Amino acid sequence: MARRLPPSPCNVEELIPELSGLARETTLLYPRSGSPGVHDSSIGGPLLWPADEPWPMCSEPDHWKPLRKPVSVVGPEPVAMVPVVQLYARDVPELPFPPGRDVLQILWCPLIHEGEVSAARPELYWRSEHKAAAAGAGILTEPPRPYEYDEEFVPRPSTVSPTKALEYPNWDMPPGLSQTLEGRFEAFEERLGSSYWDVATTIQSKVGGYPGWTQPPQWPDCACGRSMEHLLSVTATEPGYGRWLPLDEHRADSRVPLLRTEADPAVFDAIGHGMDMGGLGGMYFFVCRACPGTPFSYRYDS
Repeated sequence: MARRLPPSPCNVEELIPELSGLARETTLLYPRSGSPGVHDSSIGGPLLWPADEPWPMCSEPDHWKPLRKPVSVVGPEPVAMVPVVQLYARDVPELPFPPGRDVLQILWCPLIHEGEVSAARPELYWRSEHKAAAAGAGILTEPPRPYEYDEEFVPRPSTVSPTKALEYPNWDMPPGLSQTLEGRFEAFEERLGSSYWDVATTIQSKVGGYPGWTQPPQWPDCACGRSMEHLLSVTATEPGYGRWLPLDEHRADSRVPLLRTEADPAVFDAIGHGMDMGGLGGMYFFVCRACPGTPFSYRYDS
């Protein structure tokens, strides 16, 4: 069920007309510690996985665990991947599912991989719920567990509450616009008591919209030459106060302005999927819908 958010304190484009046309719709996921099932959308929950389909294993020769002392390569046995995201079309219909598919699943190897992206290595699957549920061997109930893993890349089982919102760019401002608007942003904060970045941009797990970058953007291109589109972000940061904290989680005794209200202590520990992801960054997934098979790519920042 969608969460109820505080109302926007302003019309962003009236205050900053230069942002006209840059708003994007996003679906905020709001992961909360819970007990999702295989037929639920979740982060870190069990997957709708046919029992007769091999579970993804990572046999990369260079994956390693940074907390191991001394640091060394893990292996040689393959490491089981862990469930990270499962989203059903009925919960997130705005997600660009390929024809005949209505379930998105993302798993990753919970170890660090060297290369351009030093992080977990993900795999993405599009699936038909009906075909998976009708598989003769049934649904896998006990997937293999990794014998080695980096705790920062293993999510706790979390429910999600897909909630539509409108956001504006953070790192993805057109070239030079952020510097041009610096004085306008200062006036924005003086007027509202909260910054443009807190009111109009989101850094949290979400579908569509702008990636939740914590560092400069790294948009990937498809092999066909097209720029890929943002599919979803899985970020270590989830709002614990302010504009994007659901109203039902606000402190009842708060005396600060609505946009600065903190989460009720009773719910604070349930917020998020529990992954630090190497330094409170995120993993960002991209697809090309113009190419057969809907190829995907990913980026990571910390």
